[in-house]
Amino acid sequence: MINFAVLKLTNINIMSFRIVVMAKQVPDTRNVGKDAMKADGTVNRAALPAIFNPEDLNALEMALRIKDQMSDCEVVIVTMGPPRAADIIRESMFRGADRGILITDRRFAGSDTLATSYAISMAIRKLFPVNLIIAGRQAIDGDTAQVGPQVAEKLKFPQITYAEDIVAVDNSSITIKRRLERGVEIVKTSYPAVITVHGSAPACRTRNAKHLIRFKRAKTSTELQEQSLDYTTLFDKCPYLHIQEWSVDDIEADPAWLGLSGSPTKVKKIENVVFTAKESLKMTGSDEEMNHLMKTLIDAHIIG
Repeated sequence: MINFAVLKLTNINIMSFRIVVMAKQVPDTRNVGKDAMKADGTVNRAALPAIFNPEDLNALEMALRIKDQMSDCEVVIVTMGPPRAADIIRESMFRGADRGILITDRRFAGSDTLATSYAISMAIRKLFPVNLIIAGRQAIDGDTAQVGPQVAEKLKFPQITYAEDIVAVDNSSITIKRRLERGVEIVKTSYPAVITVHGSAPACRTRNAKHLIRFKRAKTSTELQEQSLDYTTLFDKCPYLHIQEWSVDDIEADPAWLGLSGSPTKVKKIENVVFTAKESLKMTGSDEEMNHLMKTLIDAHIIG
């Protein structure tokens, strides 16, 4: 069992307001085929196009809106994945994020939400002090909505889930509107805190031309090594172009709690469900036809 100490950030001189956005590069599950799953029960990500998780884009926009209102605010993107996941860090910087960190190591492979949240929480500890951690409500490749709340629990931070909009924000607290099934709720919390963002939140802004020019050459060391480029001189001259890579050792994580060995959840089967219309029924809207339709739906156990 891992013991996480309660973190007390009082009396710390925070030089800037720091927001960590947890983002994920996910397989496009709208195009699931027969090769989408490996024999060990993990998703075959190489067989599917990789995209920026949609609700993480909503989370990025919320972070950027806070940055627009705060002085001396830094937005840091943290993502865990293979080297190609650096693409979403660049995409985030093109839209306004300041820098990004890629958590990557073969020992992370096969991590479920428990192992993933452990790894991300350990990485975020290296970024302290942190005011806010913002993430999408859930990723489309799992739909569990567990990683954000699990990170909050591991860090002992208060959390606001299903966030839809910012009501107010200042240096001491943030007030959020939550989107619930039966309406909305207004919640206020002090810092540090974790916020998970609902898909009904404002869509992320488009790329900014100035940011695109500034960060188009941003690379990880691995990417530059693969391209046989001299990255030492580049990073010395322009350190903002260095996308940091952190391994298991860098975040000081226990390998036993990572990857398949640290993941109690196992995927047994992936299916691509396609709804097709086999029959159609034309109705005039009469009471007799409506009663017949309701009886048919109830008899077929579709409703009732």
